Amino acid sequence: MEQTQNAKSSKLWHKAWFKNLLTVLVFVTVFLALRPFMQGDVLEGQAPKLQLTSLNGQTLDLQKMNAEGEVVLIHIWATWCPICKFSRDGIEDIAADYKVISIATQSGDDEQLLSYARQHEMNADYLVNDLDGALAAQFGAKAVPADFVISPNGEIAFVEVGLTSSIGLRFRLWWAGL
Repeated sequence: MEQTQNAKSSKLWHKAWFKNLLTVLVFVTVFLALRPFMQGDVLEGQAPKLQLTSLNGQTLDLQKMNAEGEVVLIHIWATWCPICKFSRDGIEDIAADYKVISIATQSGDDEQLLSYARQHEMNADYLVNDLDGALAAQFGAKAVPADFVISPNGEIAFVEVGLTSSIGLRFRLWWAGL
C-alpha cells in the first residue's frame, strides 16, 4: 500500500515538474521570438552627439563624458511603462557608479515628470524629458525600456530592450570600459 502511494506521489511530482519545464520553455520561446521585434532598428555604431539639459538644469554632454574616458548608460523609459518600474531602482543605483543619461519619453511635460521623479525618489540631475519621443527615435528605440551602453570612444557597445537586470547592465558597463 505504501509503495503504491509513493509511486503515485512520484508520478505526480514528475508530471508537475514536466508541466513547469514546459511552461518555462514556452516563455523562453516567446521571449526569443519577440526579441528581434523589440530590438527593431536600434542604432548601432557611433552614438549620436547629445548635449541635453536635465530637469534640474544640468548640462549632459555625451561627447564630453566620452572624452573624459567615461562609459555612459543611456536609459530610455516611460512613466506609463509597467516594466520600466522594475528597473527604476537599479538605474538609480548604477548612477552612483557610472554616468547615466535617463531619458523619459512621452511621459508628460517637465512639471509632470519632475513630480513623478520626486514621488519615486529619482535623481533629476541626469533625467531628461523627451516630450515627443524624438530622442528615443534618434536611437531607434521602438519599445521601452531601452538601454544603450556607450563606450569611452563613443561607440554603442551594447543595446538591451525590455527588462534587464541591473547586474547585467553593470557587467555590460564594466565590459565596455575595458
